Amino acid sequence: MSSAQPSRAGAPTSNSPEHPWPVRSVATKVSQWIDRLGSIWVEGQITQINVRPGTRTAFLVLRDTSVDMSLSVTCSPALIRDSPVPLTEGSRVVMFGKLAFYTGRGTVSLRVTEIRAVGIGELLARIERLRALLAAEGLFDPRLKRPLPFLPRTVGLITGRASAAERDVLSVAGKRWPAVRFEIRNTAVQGPTATAQIVAALAELDADPAVEVIVLARGGGSVEDLLPFSDETLCRAIAACTTPVVSAIGHEPDNPLCDHVADVRAATPTDAAKRVVPDAVAEQALVAEFRARGAAALRNWVAREARSLADLRSRPVLADPLAAVDRRAEEITRLREAGRRDVTRLVAGQVTVVEHLAARLTTLGPAATLARGYAVVQKVVPGSDPEVLRSVEDAPPGTQLRVRVADGAVVAAVMGREKSGDAK
Repeated sequence: MSSAQPSRAGAPTSNSPEHPWPVRSVATKVSQWIDRLGSIWVEGQITQINVRPGTRTAFLVLRDTSVDMSLSVTCSPALIRDSPVPLTEGSRVVMFGKLAFYTGRGTVSLRVTEIRAVGIGELLARIERLRALLAAEGLFDPRLKRPLPFLPRTVGLITGRASAAERDVLSVAGKRWPAVRFEIRNTAVQGPTATAQIVAALAELDADPAVEVIVLARGGGSVEDLLPFSDETLCRAIAACTTPVVSAIGHEPDNPLCDHVADVRAATPTDAAKRVVPDAVAEQALVAEFRARGAAALRNWVAREARSLADLRSRPVLADPLAAVDRRAEEITRLREAGRRDVTRLVAGQVTVVEHLAARLTTLGPAATLARGYAVVQKVVPGSDPEVLRSVEDAPPGTQLRVRVADGAVVAAVMGREKSGDAK
């Protein structure tokens, strides 16, 4: 605010510690600035209605459904009394009016001239438009879903105080895994303050390093009751969490937008408890089954290997390793004997051949011839060896002869000679 600005309400033209503006001037200026806004449409949720009998003004409080902000509203009691849809605390409405600054009290109020209740059809249409927007941004992409830890040490739980959803989650999870620990944040789960409280609890649990999974649980309800769980602010807060989030809102047919953004959608709070912690009895049975299967597999393997070893040991080469050597030794002995027999037979055959040849030689030799009565006549020449007499021409009368017979030799002299053709 410039100190040189003129004042239309009669305030001093300058503003300083020596020349401060009075409260009336400031209030008047604020009223003028707010009046410039003109008439506007405003959407929110009615959290308070005050209609006093005999008065001409009704007082309401209109609250934002996403954040903890509210606005005072004034209207004619007839707007509330004659509304086609009964207006109650918690109703979603659209109002048309003009902001006014009451200088006497220093408050701002919205003076409305028209109130329209937001019907279920319009609410559902808005939810569908928001669903399409979030889907287009990729907040529903299955690839962004984070897996739940197998056995979380601490589970964060956001639910209504002393609600059936809280009892269901705690009792079912405790029966399934007695050692599970919960960090519980009780918030409003419907109404104008629900979204802000849930978002704050979600941020607190997500910042806790001990919390490994967060469960958002609520029982069933009408479309209006479940509206906070289709709020854009809550959906974006769930998408921004680094801790896996399980959405367990309402019953199976209920389908708020946070179910699509959460990492896991549970049909009911009981189903959420079953999803976040394992069943100790079932896990023990599974461990026992795995141990039995492992032991059976080990026994089967040992039995199979024992049979293989027995089969190997029963083979002749392993049952009697020297049997092959003995067989080879017997074969060598047999071959040696066969070789010896063959050599002996060959030698005997050759001996027979030699004997036959010797007999033939004996038969054809001089001694045999002499034994048959023949004689060998040799001419004795002094000074040289005797020569066999082959022709009568070589033995003139008087030639000294040596006649060899079978049992010796006689010495003779040639008395005369005859040729073969002369003797008749």
